[in-house]
Amino acid sequence: MVENNNTKISAKDVDVFYSEKQALNKISMDIKEKEVTALIGPSGCGKSTFLRCINRMNDLIEICKVTGSIKVDNEEIISSSTDVVSLRSKIGMVFQKPNPFPKSIFDNVAYGPSIHGLADTKSDLENIVITSLKKAGLYNEVKDRLNEPGTSLSGGQQQRLCIARAIAVNPEIILMDEPCSALDPIATAIIEELIDELRLNYTIIIVTHSMQQAARVSQKTCFFHLGELIESGETNKIFTNPDNTKTQDYITGRFG
Repeated sequence: MVENNNTKISAKDVDVFYSEKQALNKISMDIKEKEVTALIGPSGCGKSTFLRCINRMNDLIEICKVTGSIKVDNEEIISSSTDVVSLRSKIGMVFQKPNPFPKSIFDNVAYGPSIHGLADTKSDLENIVITSLKKAGLYNEVKDRLNEPGTSLSGGQQQRLCIARAIAVNPEIILMDEPCSALDPIATAIIEELIDELRLNYTIIIVTHSMQQAARVSQKTCFFHLGELIESGETNKIFTNPDNTKTQDYITGRFG
């Protein structure tokens, strides 16, 4: 495997507080471009909190304070001068529960490109929608029903619709917060296959409760525990020969 030295996201000494409670403590890691990085660890250990730092979603929580440094393409994003709208157009987000808008399948995908002014004409917009649905592996299943509501799709299809919606604005990074936890095994397998294809063009960070999933889809794994990053490294090494006994204990099911 060719070593990938292109760092896309670099976090250094990231602390997160909710009022007085510290949720993350001095998190430092580099995330490589066009790789899948899995964040694993028990519930409440800080995985999703860290994920939400990358697209500044924690800004929406009044009592939340984030300090330290996170750079995307070498630009500091934890700064009051950061243009959060343009940052979020670069970073797509897929949530735990599929959340299509109460609109047609077409309009779900067209929404982002429309508000960001990415399409000059109706046919440009159609091209973006079709391309995004194809990239999300959904187009063949929905091509005859683009005017039907997105909510009429099955759970797994809704999640792929949300992925199509995320990639329609041409992001560089996709954040996924337990994207398969509400799905059955067949829908999960389809999403995992899709993640493998998407990483050719996007940098992907996935929070997952499933260690099997992390082992299957990621190139790098980061193990969080009680708000600290215990260990990060090549997925294969983390799962077969971790350096830290806490990682070993979690992976072998002794706690968590």
